[in-house]
Amino acid sequence: MTRPPLPPFDTLSARTKVRLAEDAWNGRAPEQVALAYTPDSRWRNRTEMFRGRDRIIAFLTRKWTEELDYRLIKELWACDGDRIAVRFAYEHRDAGGAWFRSYGNENWAFDAEGLMRQRIASINTLPISPDQRLFHWPLGPRPGDHPGLSELGL
Repeated sequence: MTRPPLPPFDTLSARTKVRLAEDAWNGRAPEQVALAYTPDSRWRNRTEMFRGRDRIIAFLTRKWTEELDYRLIKELWACDGDRIAVRFAYEHRDAGGAWFRSYGNENWAFDAEGLMRQRIASINTLPISPDQRLFHWPLGPRPGDHPGLSELGL
């Protein structure tokens, strides 16, 4: 199975890969998202470290059960060969109605078929008030006319 665009990445193909990942995560379907990763993909997400699609599915299922009304924007930071670096921000609320914005960076490494074999994420989360929210599109992929992180000044 291949997941274009394939490495080696240039700026255009890396931006496409980043947007495809953003759209998939905004769809919040763990089984579908996991197909973009190798069966033995290695992850570090905050303090959690694990390997494999089954663990990815379990992680994402838990994440999107706890992080309600999740909306994410990713932006290409750099690319070289089979590697892409992104920065991102996402907003969500908890079951009690409190809103949060998380900021982070991810380092990705891909195999020759375009599947992510490694994902390293560093993330910081802060509470926000409802009037500080910036991501207001309907649940699902970000509309093409919605500003990205740089346009929002994030």
